[in-house]
Amino acid sequence: MVERFFSVRQVELLDHNHSDPIMLLSGPPSCGKTSLLFQFAFNSAAGSNHEVVFICNRRKLESKPPYFSPGIDPSSDTFQRIQMKYVDEDEGIKNYFAAFHLHDTFPAAVVIDDFGDFFEERSCQEKYNNPRGRDLAMVRTLALCHNAIAHAKRVLASFSCPTHTMETLQGCSLSIRDGFQPFSLLKVMAWDRLF
Repeated sequence: MVERFFSVRQVELLDHNHSDPIMLLSGPPSCGKTSLLFQFAFNSAAGSNHEVVFICNRRKLESKPPYFSPGIDPSSDTFQRIQMKYVDEDEGIKNYFAAFHLHDTFPAAVVIDDFGDFFEERSCQEKYNNPRGRDLAMVRTLALCHNAIAHAKRVLASFSCPTHTMETLQGCSLSIRDGFQPFSLLKVMAWDRLF
């Protein structure tokens, strides 16, 4: 799976099948996580006939646009299959995944940039009447994302049509980028093991 974060010209993608539907990319601020995720989105779109959905905050993306690997043609048709979904708070992510089952076709991947930034500490504490409200909101949203991706995989696996490739049957993946604090990262890793 790691090869999907690098330029297609640098690494030949021999195996499109991956068993990890959810991936978390974490690191310190301004270390290139958004650029890596955008490269992942580009490679996922280039390696399939499906769209890739890139969920992010528009202002943040415009203020710090991702860098492209050398050799990536900015006029490539592959960029047409990367659908940008701009959201300002966690409700936008939840609304997208709550309606995920209504899609006619599922994307090859869904990428969420700056996941933790969509959850404002104070409003989450007030909403859940809990000092750890932000953690609750994040885990509930991750559970919704996981359920939507799992549903897409089940739907795709139920097709017995011989025209579906193995990649199509593997279905959608979810990539999340966040500058988690180490403690929060451990909570997400523990949550991920539950599934």
